[in-house]
Amino acid sequence: MSFLASLFLAVAQLTTPVADIPAKELLERCRQMLPAEVELNGRIIVRNRRGIVKSEHTYTYKRAKSELLELKIDGALIERSTKDPFKPLLEGSAVTWSDLSLDYLNWDDVLYDPKLVGESVHGQKCRVIILRNADRVMRVWLDKKTSALLQAEETLSGDDKRVRRLWGTRLKKFGERWAPSVMEVEIVGSGLRTKITIEELK
Repeated sequence: MSFLASLFLAVAQLTTPVADIPAKELLERCRQMLPAEVELNGRIIVRNRRGIVKSEHTYTYKRAKSELLELKIDGALIERSTKDPFKPLLEGSAVTWSDLSLDYLNWDDVLYDPKLVGESVHGQKCRVIILRNADRVMRVWLDKKTSALLQAEETLSGDDKRVRRLWGTRLKKFGERWAPSVMEVEIVGSGLRTKITIEELK
């Protein structure tokens, strides 16, 4: 990912293949693919450990100047929790404000992951980078051809143990843009998984 769909655009605007460019430059290419302004509508589907739907909600999302400005779930404005980036937006769900905003793409401490050279996501060759900010560590899979974000995982600081995972599962064309229309967010090991669908992007 990121959702949000606009944040995981699979557009072909930047099609220069990625060679051994610096990790920061690759991250900047990814940032350039994200629209400065976007508005989208969709659904958030909360499921239990067995995949049974517990609840379903509508949401609207507005982004401008690389910031998530407004988020509404079932018509109610959701305030951002600055103290706890992992606070679920809905009870029993896995999705957080950080998942939707992809705030980690703005971190500056970035390097390639030497352990994951030649990785693929859904058949797409990727370069994997590591992003750090204080105690938070993100591993991000970027498409080698377009620099689009395909998957992200959060790990414990100083450890490779995954705690959160976010990825796109289905692509759809919205006007001239290709974007994941279905995303998944998972708290690893908890059985909590939340599906995010994109119904409209403008």
